[in-house]
Amino acid sequence: MAKSAARLGVGGPVGSGKTALLECIVPLLMNQGIEVAVVTNDLLTTEDADRLKSRGFLPPERIIGVETGSCPHTAIREDPTMNLLAVKDLELLYPQLDIIFIESGGDNLASTFSYDLVDSYIFVIDVGAGDDIPRKKGPGFAQADLVIINKIDIAPYVGADLDLIRQQAPLYRRGKPIAYTNCKTGEGLNEVVNFILKTVLFRSSDAIAN
Repeated sequence: MAKSAARLGVGGPVGSGKTALLECIVPLLMNQGIEVAVVTNDLLTTEDADRLKSRGFLPPERIIGVETGSCPHTAIREDPTMNLLAVKDLELLYPQLDIIFIESGGDNLASTFSYDLVDSYIFVIDVGAGDDIPRKKGPGFAQADLVIINKIDIAPYVGADLDLIRQQAPLYRRGKPIAYTNCKTGEGLNEVVNFILKTVLFRSSDAIAN
């Protein structure tokens, strides 16, 4: 019987850096021998899928762009049929896959994934949205298996207090993990990869040094 690939959702608001994060962590996972594929979601285009394909780190056939044509959360929660079909196609074509990332279209703090679609999910926000984001306690932020606070390098330029974010974010996560990342420099990315290896793929958690 063929194995099923792990399914990891990647959600978060528009512009938080979800696609950029995939550009960084997918090659790191591949360097560890992990077989990866990606499904992206956009409303009326395949823009994010095309961007990932242009980077060349995965065969283009391993990246499927889903045009949801509706609110982003509908396709990952209320009616994930299109995404489930894309996942099924990838598993049939590549039975050796270890993990399939399912990137949501940009949404809001209420965005969560159906566990009929994913095994676990990451929620990405960026400091440009303001240092009050943790206090707003959206379900996506509170319930995700991992929260990534991205673009930490721009905090001084947008008036966000990164120290305040680091202090307050854990209060609304109830012990669930948080990673602070900068995709430009790679800061925090190894922590994300190790989370995926340990929590999603049940591999050694120290495969990549922090």
